[in-house]
Amino acid sequence: MTTTFMKSPKFLFTSESVTEGHPDKICDQISDAILDAMIDKDKSSRVACETSIKTGFVLISGEVTTKTYVDIDSLVREVVNGIGYDRAKKGFDGSTCGVLVALANQSPDISRGVDQNGVKEADEYNEAFIQAGGAGDQGMMFGFACNETQTLMPMPIYYAHKLTRRMAEVRKDGTLPWMYPDGKSQVTVEYHYGKPARIHTIVISSQHADKLDHEEVSHERIEADVREHVIKAVIPAELLDENTKIYVNPTGRFVIGGPMGDAGLTGRKIIVDTYGGMGRHGGGAFSGKDPTKVDRSAAYAARWVAKNVVAAGLAGRCEVQVAYAIGVPDPLSINVETFGTGTVEDGVIAEAIAKVFDLRPRAIIHDLDLLRPIYRKLAAYGHFGRDDLDLSWEKTDKAEALREAVQLLSK
Repeated sequence: MTTTFMKSPKFLFTSESVTEGHPDKICDQISDAILDAMIDKDKSSRVACETSIKTGFVLISGEVTTKTYVDIDSLVREVVNGIGYDRAKKGFDGSTCGVLVALANQSPDISRGVDQNGVKEADEYNEAFIQAGGAGDQGMMFGFACNETQTLMPMPIYYAHKLTRRMAEVRKDGTLPWMYPDGKSQVTVEYHYGKPARIHTIVISSQHADKLDHEEVSHERIEADVREHVIKAVIPAELLDENTKIYVNPTGRFVIGGPMGDAGLTGRKIIVDTYGGMGRHGGGAFSGKDPTKVDRSAAYAARWVAKNVVAAGLAGRCEVQVAYAIGVPDPLSINVETFGTGTVEDGVIAEAIAKVFDLRPRAIIHDLDLLRPIYRKLAAYGHFGRDDLDLSWEKTDKAEALREAVQLLSK
């Protein structure tokens, strides 16, 4: 993505979201529920938990080191039933499915880098403790923010998530009794010179009951209900016009869904989890990983940085990349791209970021308060721009400090 993004007279950009009943998202929620349960009782837990799901069974695998006990079988069933897969008629039942667990201890070779000299827990949060905590792996992470929405998220993914969250609401409160947990949304926004002008296309697909009260659930009813109770309730009227295309269950039928319709796996919706493709992605998934894994913590920090850059008025769009080596605390690089919207050179903003933010893993964990059981709530509907959750990396508390740092560096 270059500055031509801002200069094109007209172009379309599309992002998608999936509901909490999508098979991949079921897996993300199970993995993060296990993580939450472990760090809630033992903050020094090291967790790398993968979930796979298919008709009738759930498989938990990975590596963990923890002092606490978690009843994984019961936790899995709680998550699945809570999502809404609570009877065989829907294609999956959390009370009767098989649960297989294959968790082993984390490799000591990894902990040598993460907990240097055996310093795993803090008697006192100080420089020595921060410097003793290396990154849990190599890799690069990206953060992104732009001024298209109130949460500084790209408009396509912002409204795609709003739609799927609304689908869950009307399903669970009984407004749409025919609606089942699996579903997707897709939003295409038309941009004029880099600014969102209108919504071009909306696609909604929802798993549904075959019959309700012994009567077939018609496609016409499904389409009318989705337009009225989902789309109309979420999308501002000024973004829609007579040319906006709306597709509801385009194949005409979506009865077989969830794990029966498709296998699920943790970490397979990384673009849904982040910026809908608008910003680049380093490739690492989030769910099931404790915050010593920079795939997760540094991606949150990069979003925090990018959002503060935009909130400070230093750019209209900002993408931040950070890179790490396993066992090394300091990031190897910090790169900033403002796509021609910056008020100062990108290099100056990068220097200011290095002065204002401590991007070493243990500093990130401390500053963003990441050793809390907050992750299950993030495992559906995106990790960024969540106006329904109070997330530390969504705060713009460093905007003034960034402005001041840029002013000093520009003198």
